[in-house]
Amino acid sequence: MKELAQQLGLSFLAEPWLPEVLIVILAVLVVNVAAYYLLRHAERLTARTATVWDDAVVRAAAKPLRVLVWLVGIAAASDILGKHLGAPIFDFVPPLRNVGVVGCLAWFMVLLTGNIAGNIVSLRLAAGEEVDRTTIDALAKLAKLTVLVIAVLVAMQTLGISISGILAAGGIGGIAVGFAAKDLLANFFGGLTIYMDRPFSVGEWIRSPDKDIEGTVEYISWRHTRIRRFNKNPLYVPNALFTTIVVENPSRMSNRRIKETIGLRYEDIDKVAPIVADVKEMLQTHPEIDTGQTLIVNFDQFADSSLNFFIYTFTKTTAWVRYHEIKQDVLLKVADIIARHG
Repeated sequence: MKELAQQLGLSFLAEPWLPEVLIVILAVLVVNVAAYYLLRHAERLTARTATVWDDAVVRAAAKPLRVLVWLVGIAAASDILGKHLGAPIFDFVPPLRNVGVVGCLAWFMVLLTGNIAGNIVSLRLAAGEEVDRTTIDALAKLAKLTVLVIAVLVAMQTLGISISGILAAGGIGGIAVGFAAKDLLANFFGGLTIYMDRPFSVGEWIRSPDKDIEGTVEYISWRHTRIRRFNKNPLYVPNALFTTIVVENPSRMSNRRIKETIGLRYEDIDKVAPIVADVKEMLQTHPEIDTGQTLIVNFDQFADSSLNFFIYTFTKTTAWVRYHEIKQDVLLKVADIIARHG
């Protein structure tokens, strides 16, 4: 066999390491195919359960596990070659393999965190429950950041780099980095403040009397918050700004206010009192007016050309469109009352 291989110019086929390497590669292929079908079957089974963990684990493990199998297999084949060939380059295989394993585990944990967060949101929406997307998103991002930091430190330790020395130098280097990236850090801590205090969440309408900021919150990252203005333009606000300005959150209002001043002719001064009384009675019996809130209807001003009375009341709804429908109905009823009094 060896002589035939040399005659054909394929002398490497007679090398003693070739069967071992081929067996390793074949084993990797078999394990990969088996893992692929087992994970697909497991994903179908876990999709039928109501828990958030099982299908999240299976979906997160699919790609990292297959990459891990190939990584270990290639490292094993390289180890066989290194023993037979004795080339110094194969000395780098074990540490690189270990770093790859750490990377696969970190990849799995990052995917698992995202899957669990998505499952929690989906299940609560399906059950008709309220979902605090901001908190869930913040916890998921914090978990991913923690995993990445730990993975980097473990990988460095695997490569023989002293972590204790890096952490000690971090105290001095952190001061320099802090000055160089103070705006970035300010935005990071601003985002952390938003996540902890929760003055607003994704999907809410906010505005600021200090800045020209108004719209619906679409996304909150560690650096900026994306707000969709009512003209549909996106507005990117650095998170640090929210620690120094006043933010109003109309989405969390309990009622909407109707505040109107209505004028009558001076020659109708004898009709002011009955009109005011009828308007107040109408508001107290209106099904869309919240009588548990402040309700005022009073004559309050001799204006230059009219006798003014004002309406101060609150609707039960907070929906913008519905509020204006109710306000129109109230004003038309006021007009009818005034007309009935001539």
